[in-house]
Amino acid sequence: MPAPALLASLAPAVLSLWLLGAHALRAGHWGLAGAWALAPLLLALPHGWVRRAAQLALGWAILVWAHAGGELIRLRVAMDLPWARLALILGAVMLLAALGVALLERGPAARRHGADPAPHWPPALALALTVALLAVCRATVPFPILLPDRFLPGAGWLLALALGAYAAWLTRALLAPGGGPRRWGRLRLRAWGLFSAVFFAQLLLGLAGAERLLMTGALHLPVPALIAAGPVFRGEGLFMAGLFLATVAVVGPAWCSWLCYIGAWDGAAAARHKVLRPLPRWRGPARAALAALVLLAAWGLRATGAPVALAGGLAAAFGLAGVAVMLTVSRRMGTMAHCTAFCPMGLAATLLGRLNPLRVRVGPGCTGCGVCVRTCRYGALDEARLALGRPGGTCTLCGDCVGRCPHAALGYRFPGLSPARARALFAVLAVSAHAMFLGVARI
Repeated sequence: MPAPALLASLAPAVLSLWLLGAHALRAGHWGLAGAWALAPLLLALPHGWVRRAAQLALGWAILVWAHAGGELIRLRVAMDLPWARLALILGAVMLLAALGVALLERGPAARRHGADPAPHWPPALALALTVALLAVCRATVPFPILLPDRFLPGAGWLLALALGAYAAWLTRALLAPGGGPRRWGRLRLRAWGLFSAVFFAQLLLGLAGAERLLMTGALHLPVPALIAAGPVFRGEGLFMAGLFLATVAVVGPAWCSWLCYIGAWDGAAAARHKVLRPLPRWRGPARAALAALVLLAAWGLRATGAPVALAGGLAAAFGLAGVAVMLTVSRRMGTMAHCTAFCPMGLAATLLGRLNPLRVRVGPGCTGCGVCVRTCRYGALDEARLALGRPGGTCTLCGDCVGRCPHAALGYRFPGLSPARARALFAVLAVSAHAMFLGVARI
């Protein structure tokens, strides 16, 4: 049983979160009320991020009560009604939340959660960012974007809390000390594979008759090239293109190594071959030409009034050709040929991703041992690139090489941040986007 002193130090935080739940329930948001009611259960975990996440939630509570109090006081003043007692009550509620923040910072709860050796703030920020992104999607998309809302309106908030907790767990696992040099890459591949499995499981169930598992009920082929070619052919349907651009703006080319539902297949195929062999140097120009051909074909099909069946057949053939590249070239070479030499969206992600200031760089401690070269399945590292101090244009910021470098010479870079903080920033952004995609990215 927890010590009475620990329970006493947690009580203001728990009560404040439950008051937020009551406020949401009074407004008719039962799902949000349930999420606030369940959130204190996270405090049972001994992890340091739980304390920081609770402090962020309590800070949000203070803002909510301040806004609600201001609105109610203005209303009562306009109606010439007394408001002093209302101000005192809401002031006391805000003080209770502030006390919860203070007791989590110094007290038995701080000593219990503070012993966790893993970073505390990055997982908490990943949870908050994931919930915020899902809340924005839920509020702005004109149809129920979160699956639970389609079966039980309001339940989407419970999924948001669950995905936020998952994002915190994964961020902590990525950044925790120890675990071996392969941990980052192993966790990334598992998370990436999980998203792909969820994505295609929903597609198959939707095709089997559960149409509520599809995005809109209108089926689109799961071929990444259609993110760009589809709107060119249809002249509309920019949701996936907008989602692609937004995520590239946040995580750069990591869209390819963390978020692409097909890329996980290429990664699994390349991983079957333990020895990496480089692809021909002409792969870059060939991919650029193929991307231009895809867009030109989409425009030509639209200009000539080609039937949808013909366009769909060509798109399906292109997708199957990509799968063939994975099963033959990627599997035999150990390098992700589909992502680096075939996929037009891979080219778009690496080019547009240069607008993002996050980078992977080779530091002065590099000895040229070649471990990173043998790790990079995107073909972005070789002796020449190590000498230049930066990977090639096919780098997707996957981070596998950073964890494998025995000399800690490779690392993330972001203006104004140390390599460790830049890596933590990338983990927060990539994992939050991944968790959000688990909730919203469907066909």
